[in-house]
Amino acid sequence: MSVTRRAAIHAFGLAAPAIAHAQAEAIRIGEINSYTSQPAFLAPYRNAWALALDEVNAAGGIHGRRLETIFRDDAGRPEDAVRHAGELISNERVHLLAGGFLSNVGLALGDFANQNRRLFVASEPLTDALVWARGNPFTFRLRPSTYMQCAMLVEEAAKLPARRWATVAPNYEYGQSAVRWFKELLTRAVPGTSFVAEQFPALGRIDAGATVQALAGANPEAIFNVTFGADLTNFVRQGSTRGLFERRRVVSMLTGEPEYLDPLGDEAPENWIVSGYPAADINNPHHSRFRAAYTARFREAPKLGSVVAYDTVTAIATMLKAAGSTGTDAMVQTMRGLKFPTAFGENEVEFRAIDHQSTLGAYIGRTALRGNRGVMVDWRYADGRAYLPSDEVVRTLRPQG
Repeated sequence: MSVTRRAAIHAFGLAAPAIAHAQAEAIRIGEINSYTSQPAFLAPYRNAWALALDEVNAAGGIHGRRLETIFRDDAGRPEDAVRHAGELISNERVHLLAGGFLSNVGLALGDFANQNRRLFVASEPLTDALVWARGNPFTFRLRPSTYMQCAMLVEEAAKLPARRWATVAPNYEYGQSAVRWFKELLTRAVPGTSFVAEQFPALGRIDAGATVQALAGANPEAIFNVTFGADLTNFVRQGSTRGLFERRRVVSMLTGEPEYLDPLGDEAPENWIVSGYPAADINNPHHSRFRAAYTARFREAPKLGSVVAYDTVTAIATMLKAAGSTGTDAMVQTMRGLKFPTAFGENEVEFRAIDHQSTLGAYIGRTALRGNRGVMVDWRYADGRAYLPSDEVVRTLRPQG
């Protein structure tokens, strides 16, 4: 008997028959994301994806098979994402799909996965509909959703003396969902709360001066902000110039993420309550190892996108090793209830079987200036498990199947 055949039979006996077959064909992930339209988040994301992939393969891959990724850029357009998904499956013969940044793109990919019965591991899209109203058996999501992050922020917002609130958010699924949940959860937590103004500028095209003027005209006591990227920079600059933030508290989703806080430089607002990622100050052993490896390779500190990519690859590799197969049914079944470590180094993360939402958390804290740059201070890790609705509630939100 040849050595090759003996090795194959030995692998078969170790309960990995579908993965350890002859020639050890690579396992291919089709990754689709908005690389050209959202580079601040997705450049560090792509870096960390490469880091995680190399670590998996250096450790022997998946039962001896290399893990490979074929990337596609959807440029922020759902129709392009769906076209790429079809080509990746038909032409590149990928075994599963992953990625997604914007919520509308994520929903389009989730629908494609359901219609074509293919596993889709959504790394970033935050819309709740991805796992609830439009959830399906083939779609799983890593990041804490708009509901989860709103629930985390509402805990802090409810401690403020403010009762008159205004909101500003990009006018698409993510922004609309975040405002809806923040209003519902804060009103429930603090009876008597009112919302006196709403602004929904187009994503990437905010008229910051007009938006600030409209919010100031309503005279709120506090503001809930959901803008990010260039929209956030313009909003902060105009709001500071026009005095919008004077004697008003701001609660802001994503603003503590380095992708969006760093570009503000010394214009970063102070004392905003934010969700984010204080990368330099998380010093548990697992995160310190991740930060050191990333910094050594890319000569910069990791950003939140780095964690999202690294955790997505980790989850997929953990699933494949446990599934013993690249068949969609086996992979989907293994994803339900799958547990894996996070680069945050906090509690182990799980994809809930009931709704396919992971229990990954987020950091909640305040913004401050340190030198000439914004940072998060007084932060805490909010474990995602504590901010998800019960199974009974999920059954009313998610279709059967």
